[in-house]
Amino acid sequence: MSQFMFATGIENSYPTIEWQGKTIRQDEMEKTKHYRHWQEDFRLVNELGIDYLRYGPPYFSTHLGPGKYDWNFSDETFDALHERKITPIVDLCHFGVPDWIGNFQNADWPKLFAEYARAFAHRFPWVRFYTPVNEIFIAATFSAQFGWWNERLNSDRDFVTALKHLCQANILAMHAILKERADAIFIQSESTQHFHPEGPESEAHARRFNEKRFVSFDLTYGHHLNATMYEYLLDNGMTRDEYHWFLQNHVRSRCVMGNDYYATNENLVHADGSISLSGEILGYYPITHQYFARYRLPVMHTETNGLGGQEAVDWLNKEWANVHRLREDGVPIVGFTWYSLQDQIDWDSGLRENNGNVNPLGLCDLNRNINPVGHAYRKLVEAWRQAIQDESSVLAICPP
Repeated sequence: MSQFMFATGIENSYPTIEWQGKTIRQDEMEKTKHYRHWQEDFRLVNELGIDYLRYGPPYFSTHLGPGKYDWNFSDETFDALHERKITPIVDLCHFGVPDWIGNFQNADWPKLFAEYARAFAHRFPWVRFYTPVNEIFIAATFSAQFGWWNERLNSDRDFVTALKHLCQANILAMHAILKERADAIFIQSESTQHFHPEGPESEAHARRFNEKRFVSFDLTYGHHLNATMYEYLLDNGMTRDEYHWFLQNHVRSRCVMGNDYYATNENLVHADGSISLSGEILGYYPITHQYFARYRLPVMHTETNGLGGQEAVDWLNKEWANVHRLREDGVPIVGFTWYSLQDQIDWDSGLRENNGNVNPLGLCDLNRNINPVGHAYRKLVEAWRQAIQDESSVLAICPP
């Protein structure tokens, strides 16, 4: 990739939850009125000077059954992105599956999802960048460990099952897309975390959490697990053959490691093994260095945001300073994302509640007015885009 990727995204989560005695789907594109205002949203991406957009069709309503797809909305929106010269990083599964699939416990889902991914790549052959499955670790944790979304289960065995299927779907989708577009690049957006021991008695718990946070990347990239995590997976339902399948079928040579970081990504681990939010202690720079040291892949900062007004502007400047310093210190970081374009709804409860609370996290508000952080991001992109491109060109001609 010769161009640094300044990006934003359309928030398109769609997990199912239990709410007031009913199962409902938390469709963020409906709640933020993107289905009605997608043309205006794309216009705003251009107005902000942003060339890359994390975006995907609503998987739950597009994949109608085995080999059956409704491409109507995708045809309209992706044709418009192409016309506007906005490069999509296509998000094919964002925290949920169609009703007919059930949930992430379904062992048939990975192959069905791969068929969907290939069908999408065949229909839109000009698309090159993909995030097949978004934030695998969070999807498995919230759905099958914390009991919040989708299957709403809460055991290690359920978590391992969901994690295994999500990682299998991710890798199978990569192979399927490569059959349609051999030069596809996969930007694996994942929550990057750190767990701090509250005291000496919680160090062993923190060490285990700090190994567990890597498991989705380890499986996706064919990285050999340490003994603790290998035993954990096998004790909770993964077989040796399934583990070796990941080692043999990864496509890490086509991958960019996407690191998502928020102030909520760091946790305090207590003596009983429970956790609570610690707030930002280390920050994006050292945590990303930990992940880069493990995988040695190109990096993209694929998600961050802050709560409105000057606080959001300050957070943008802090995150960009971290990204810039990583580049100066030799980490091959290829992109930065403020997520998302619009303000979001009900993320203050982790989408566990359907209260209609507006969360001022976007570059624009839900009336499609540019927020202060949107103006700041536009200035940042204008200031740094050419400087980074010139730097990249010099490095290509005169490598160190």
